[in-house]
Amino acid sequence: MAKSAAPNVDASNMHEVLYAFPDHIKEAVSIGESALLWRRQATSNRYVIFGLGGSAIGGDLLRSFAAATPGADHLNISVVRGYTAPGWLDSDTNVVYSSYSGDTEETLAAFEEARKKTDRGIAITTGGQLGKKAITHGLPIINIPPGFQPRCALAYSFFPLLTIMGRSNAFDSKATRLVSKGLKELAASLGELRDLYAAKNAKNPAYALAKKLQGTIPVLYSANERMDAVAMRWRGQIQENAKQMAFSHVLPEMNHNEINGWHHPEPLTKQASVLLLRDSDDHPRVKLRFDALEEIVKKSVGSVTTIEGTGTTLLARMMTAIYLGDWTSYHLALLNGVDPTPVPVIQTLKARLAKAK
Repeated sequence: MAKSAAPNVDASNMHEVLYAFPDHIKEAVSIGESALLWRRQATSNRYVIFGLGGSAIGGDLLRSFAAATPGADHLNISVVRGYTAPGWLDSDTNVVYSSYSGDTEETLAAFEEARKKTDRGIAITTGGQLGKKAITHGLPIINIPPGFQPRCALAYSFFPLLTIMGRSNAFDSKATRLVSKGLKELAASLGELRDLYAAKNAKNPAYALAKKLQGTIPVLYSANERMDAVAMRWRGQIQENAKQMAFSHVLPEMNHNEINGWHHPEPLTKQASVLLLRDSDDHPRVKLRFDALEEIVKKSVGSVTTIEGTGTTLLARMMTAIYLGDWTSYHLALLNGVDPTPVPVIQTLKARLAKAK
């Protein structure tokens, strides 16, 4: 694993974790290539991924990627963030239980409901109660490396799933080729990007953007397809790493409501930094909407910045956009004077919930 120097405020060395992301992807793909698959050949195109927080974002990215990728767009992928299984889940539904720690209470509760309806489940975890339950009920387990904050294990929550979808023939040959091409693009680009984003200088776009966002409320807008999960990732990383509030919405929906709210309260709207997360394959009418949105809101907000991933494949554009967001949230954390790794408020909430059991 490549090494890098971590600033003093980064006591838990997230700098190193972010710098190693390209290495994580390689390892995660390898894990997916050797992982056990569902016990029976799929007879349905329905997939449900249970998870919360950093354990769910891999499912969201899979959903967005598949929906916009020829050869995978026939899949019906749902991400469930809660205690219960959807009523339509049946014995033909393909299920993934994702909990990095293995002890996420919502996912464990949903597991108990869902397993009564189908045995077509796979667990992706480092162990915990989920690992034990999967063993008890004979479900395949994708074992991922321990020692990370769940949000820092993004490669391990997404790429094994992406890989097993190809291996189980959920993706057709065209989608599989696009995945392979995207992985090659990432291998070629992320090595350079990590050196660029890790530096603390004016040439670093992640650091420059963090300085722009400091003291503001970032508001992210993406299309409702392709980059919607990427925007969700940006929002969560700013909230957890930088301990700074952020919001997001999607086009065209926000054009029918939220766009009208940028008038008031006038002193506060100027404290917002709008980030337009665009993609080269956005719908032509959505592209026009982005252009119009920028013109309309720039009069009311502090700044408007356009962000786009790089690469000829959707997979590369999604991941490079995420990588910029992760590093931006990291530099923003340091500018805010906070360690990006610990999430003490979440731990306080979990402790309170544990007492109420």
